[in-house]
Amino acid sequence: MDMYNDLMLAPSGLSKMEREMIAVAVSAENRCVYCLTAHGAALRQLSGNPALAEVVAQNWRAAPLDARQRAMLGFVVKLTNAPKDMEDADRAALRLVGFTERDIWDIAAVTAFYNMSNRLAAATEMQPNVEYHGMAR
Repeated sequence: MDMYNDLMLAPSGLSKMEREMIAVAVSAENRCVYCLTAHGAALRQLSGNPALAEVVAQNWRAAPLDARQRAMLGFVVKLTNAPKDMEDADRAALRLVGFTERDIWDIAAVTAFYNMSNRLAAATEMQPNVEYHGMAR
C-alpha cells in the first residue's frame, strides 16, 4: 500500500487523473477486469466525465485527449507491450509536450506498477467490488 500511495497520491508533475489514465490504459492493454473496473471508476470520478473514462478504457486513441495526455498514453502502451523497443525518441516525445525527467520516471513507475498489478490480479482471479461498476456514472 505504501508503494501505491507513493505512486498514485504523492506530489508529482502528473495529476491524479493522469495517473488513473495510465492505470486504465495499461489495464486495457492487459485486459485486466479488476483494474479496469476499479480504476475506470476512479477516472470517472476524477475527470467528472464518464464518457472520457469509458473511451480511455475501450480505445484511448479515440478519446478526446490533449497532446500531453496522448503522448503519455502512447508511451505507456508501448512500454506495456514492447519494453524492449523503448528508445530515446519515446522519451523525447514526452519532453516535447512538457514532461520533465522526473515526470517520465513517474509515468514509467506507474506503468510498471499496473503491469505488475494486472498480472497478480490475473493470477489470482481477483474480481472487482460490485459497487465500482456503478460509481460516477
